[in-house]
Amino acid sequence: MCKPNETKAAIFSETKLNEADAELMKEKHNEWIKNFDYDGFYQEIRALGKKLEDAQGPEDVAHLNRMVMWSNMCAAFGLVSMGFAVNIFSIVGISLYIFSRWTMIAHHTCHGGYEKCHPERKGRWSRFKFALSTLWRRWNDWFDWMMPEAWNIEHNTRHHYNLSEVHDPDLVEHNMHSLREQKGPHFLKYFNVVFLMATWKWFYYAPNTYKELKLAKMRREGKPIPKGIKPEAPITFKDIFTQDNVFYTGWEFLAVVFGPYLLIHFFLTPIPFYFLGEQLGDYGYTGAMMYKNAVWNLFFAEILTNFHAFLAITTNHAGDDMYRFEQPCRPYSGSFFLRQVLASVDFSMGTDLIDFMHGWLNYQIEHHMWPNLSMLSYQRSAPLVKEICNKYGVPYVQENVFLRLKKTVDIMVGNTSMRRFPEAVETAYLRRDAEIEAEKNK
Repeated sequence: MCKPNETKAAIFSETKLNEADAELMKEKHNEWIKNFDYDGFYQEIRALGKKLEDAQGPEDVAHLNRMVMWSNMCAAFGLVSMGFAVNIFSIVGISLYIFSRWTMIAHHTCHGGYEKCHPERKGRWSRFKFALSTLWRRWNDWFDWMMPEAWNIEHNTRHHYNLSEVHDPDLVEHNMHSLREQKGPHFLKYFNVVFLMATWKWFYYAPNTYKELKLAKMRREGKPIPKGIKPEAPITFKDIFTQDNVFYTGWEFLAVVFGPYLLIHFFLTPIPFYFLGEQLGDYGYTGAMMYKNAVWNLFFAEILTNFHAFLAITTNHAGDDMYRFEQPCRPYSGSFFLRQVLASVDFSMGTDLIDFMHGWLNYQIEHHMWPNLSMLSYQRSAPLVKEICNKYGVPYVQENVFLRLKKTVDIMVGNTSMRRFPEAVETAYLRRDAEIEAEKNK
């Protein structure tokens, strides 16, 4: 067993590589592994996480309230103006509200980011209550195509604790296998990507998160997965009525997940403009005209917010400089912390405005290390994490989000592939995790 002060090169030097791993270690981007101080990195990252968590308090709550206000201002501006004409200001305002309500407010609250510092941590801002249980709570806290309970399973559990493994439901390279292997004109692949960018929240995310919710229930109840069904295979909107979907009926999905948002958001929300238009006849408006304007603004905002969310979310873990892994790891172990860096990318960052436009997803490395911290904590932590990674030679990737979009699309269409982490080294790190855990329990 390696003692902490002996692990700088010991783990790698004592690892027997097979032929495939030996070839991987010849690649320049894997040079850092040879002298990586595994224990030192783990101890510093673990200590930093504890320090950040202990430092959370009223400032984090005030910051959350400010971001909620910004999000609500976008909603107010977009919704109030959407009946008068189809216009870019309403579209952008509504789009930003939908985007920020998901990526910032719901995302960090559902991870428990404010449960240790918010005065209402046992009420609305608890991850066990926010947007859950009733349609009223869903509408009031976070109303979107995805069912919050389903997203909590798919994202908070499956994605975060299986990052870049085949069981990660958001592993782009795996999910886009059919497109990557598709024969025919290359431009058709790019057409498919553009379609997915404009529709992915309802076409992919809503049905697939609901599948993960049903799959989790099957596992809890000890029910076997039907033969021939691969649980890691994504379910999209086109699959909900087919034999590939054994998890729920198409009608159930429409009634419980998809239908409420479609009906309320696009058709009931604009109704006040119909009555307003009937009162503004002297100004050239009619009820039908204002209602139709509102629906069109909501429709275009939906397309824009899909593009925006795709840009900020899908690009977080895809690219030819991101690693994939074969085996699961212990949460918050050395392997866990290392994988969050190697399979995640940060974007431009540093001010509330920049971070708001990125949906606070520009701190993806830090968020994946410690999912239950506040947005403000990620702002504070990024320079410290980067410093630790540089100290230990761990590749810390930070690039402009549009450069990451190009790398993500290249993965989707098969132009490039993700890196494979040497499996023998992966196994050695997992073995060291078990030793550290045993030492803790002595």
